[in-house]
Amino acid sequence: MAKAKKDISAQETQVHWGFWLGFVFFFLVVIAMLSMGWFVSKRVGAEENVPVTSLLITGEMPYTQKQDVMAAIESVHLGNFFKVNVNEVQQRVQDLPWVYSVSVRKQWPNELKVYVVDQRPVALWNGEFFLNEFGKAFQANANRINHHLPAFFGPEGSEKIALENYRNLNEMLSYDVLSIDELVLSERYSWQLTLSDGVRLNLGREERVERVQRFMDVYQEIKDKQQDNKLVDYVDLRYDTGVAVGWKPAPEKERV
Repeated sequence: MAKAKKDISAQETQVHWGFWLGFVFFFLVVIAMLSMGWFVSKRVGAEENVPVTSLLITGEMPYTQKQDVMAAIESVHLGNFFKVNVNEVQQRVQDLPWVYSVSVRKQWPNELKVYVVDQRPVALWNGEFFLNEFGKAFQANANRINHHLPAFFGPEGSEKIALENYRNLNEMLSYDVLSIDELVLSERYSWQLTLSDGVRLNLGREERVERVQRFMDVYQEIKDKQQDNKLVDYVDLRYDTGVAVGWKPAPEKERV
């Protein structure tokens, strides 16, 4: 009986020490986890306060300047890398007059990358706007343009049809080393072209391609007939057959 009591007492002692060892181990694990959480929280908190210190502006920008982009986003808060609003940055740059598209992204740990693609003007539109390569009108500072652009005039909503006809007819005229300097589309959709040599073509409303081809067939003959003191002013092609030619005085320096 005494031996049985002694065995029970030993077992109780083992259970007692096992409990406390388990409790201490659990307590140490909890302390370690809390310490790790505190350390990670402090580290993340410190990193979240890192400002954007590098701004990389690249892209296809023949007209927009880097200073324009920097000025557009100067009021955007860049003091916290994680909280920088890339959508706000994108919209502010997109609002610049020469910009066609913008992409903005963050580069860890402190860089903001802005990629800009400019509009590509192909013509002046109604004296106040530009047309881009997709036939969309936009306004921008003309001082950024350092090359010649043809001038288009037409009713609102005719931008794309004007550009499409310009491309088709200009390609035809290029075979005679001519190009379109001015394209006028009336409210009734009657077409008039002014060529690079100053000659005006009245095409009317129909059969534009055929009439330009007729002009090309007879233009050299017309020029051969011009007098020393006269130049071709216009060629009216609004006839089923033939053309009407108008003449203008030649400048003094061009007279023999």
